[in-house]
Amino acid sequence: MVTTVTAPATRTDRTWMVALAASLWGLSALWRDPLARELPPLAIVFWEHVLLVVLVSPWLVPAVRRVLAASWRTQAAVLVIGAGSSALATVLFTAAFRLGDPITPQVLQKLQPLVALALAALLLGERVRARYLLFLVPALVGAWLLAFADPLGVTVAGAQAALLAVGAATLWAAGTVLGRGASAELRFRDLVALRFAVGLVTLAVLAAATSTPLAVPWSAAPSIALLALLPGLAAMVLYYLALGRTPASRATLAELAFPLTAAVVGVLAFGTRPTATQWLGMAVVLASVVALALHEQRSAIPAVVPGPRAGSWREPARR
Repeated sequence: MVTTVTAPATRTDRTWMVALAASLWGLSALWRDPLARELPPLAIVFWEHVLLVVLVSPWLVPAVRRVLAASWRTQAAVLVIGAGSSALATVLFTAAFRLGDPITPQVLQKLQPLVALALAALLLGERVRARYLLFLVPALVGAWLLAFADPLGVTVAGAQAALLAVGAATLWAAGTVLGRGASAELRFRDLVALRFAVGLVTLAVLAAATSTPLAVPWSAAPSIALLALLPGLAAMVLYYLALGRTPASRATLAELAFPLTAAVVGVLAFGTRPTATQWLGMAVVLASVVALALHEQRSAIPAVVPGPRAGSWREPARR
């Protein structure tokens, strides 16, 4: 079936909104990098979540009611999304700034789609074809080049920063896949509210278990607030509002605003000077992800085939 694109549909396209959300993600280094060099990452992320929970508090009570009435799979997914994808992933991402530069941790997040497809095969029954490796292998090579200024002379600190960033990307990708499954029973605002609330509880438990001080100086409050409001809540809301009216291929191209903004911020604000091999690695990672998205959108033989459980683990609940 061929769908005709009319003028009104064009006017409602929200590619620009995806680009704006991605640009907000790319700005996060402006505040996260200086904070990470002065404060424990756990404390920074804890206060981010405090503010986020306050902002989404009107959604929280209905969200709790819905998740309590949901299946055990959805309840488990919410716990993993909140504890792993929201709390732990953001702590790992913030810690990567302490050990690395302001650009690399952010560009490595573009590995998320590749990880998400592999997890979708495992959790949602999607089938990955061999051609998936044509996109995965170059992306991994590019990630290696990007992560290390001298790709043949890896330092311990550089390896730790890269592993932290990739760990964060993996947890965020898991959140994307699990959120797709949980969306059969929960609305977007339910997932957002529960994500931040479970994340806040997890961070409080981690802080108590590790005896991490959560006190931060008042001078850090504006930066933490900007992190929560712009790369956090505003970017997430813009992104999800846009996806429903933005073709996947356009959305992926618009998301390039994220690493490009991150690179500009790193160079202009922090004086970071990536090496030639790091610029090459960045280009390879971005090209691999865009090529995968375009391939899945246009090819008659996709790299990932939806399975019987793809998209969710049960039929959507009637509302």
